[in-house]
Amino acid sequence: MWVLVFFDLPTETKRDQKAAAKFRKDLQRDGFTMFQFSIYIRHCASCENAEAHVRRVKTMLPEFGKVGIMTITDKQFGSMLLYHGQKTMPHFADGVQLELF
Repeated sequence: MWVLVFFDLPTETKRDQKAAAKFRKDLQRDGFTMFQFSIYIRHCASCENAEAHVRRVKTMLPEFGKVGIMTITDKQFGSMLLYHGQKTMPHFADGVQLELF
C-alpha cells in the first residue's frame, strides 16, 4: 500500500509559513518522502499499517489549508505514468520491509 498526502497550505504570513514547514517536517519524520512539492508519499507493508499512518497524519493537520489523504495499492501506484518534461521517469522502488529473525 502507498499513502499519499497532498496539500495546499497558506503561506502569506510568517505564522502560516511556519505551520506549513512544521507539517512537512512532521510528514518526513513519519517516513514520508516528497513526491512533488505539495505531495508526500509513504510505502506501507499492509492496509493496517497504512491506516495507522493515516491516523497519525490526521493528528498533524495544520489549522488552515487543504489536506487530502489517499491510499492506493502497489499495483495502482505502479500503473502511474511519470514524466520529467518529455522524458519518462522511473518509478519509486517498492518500500523495503525489515525482517527480524
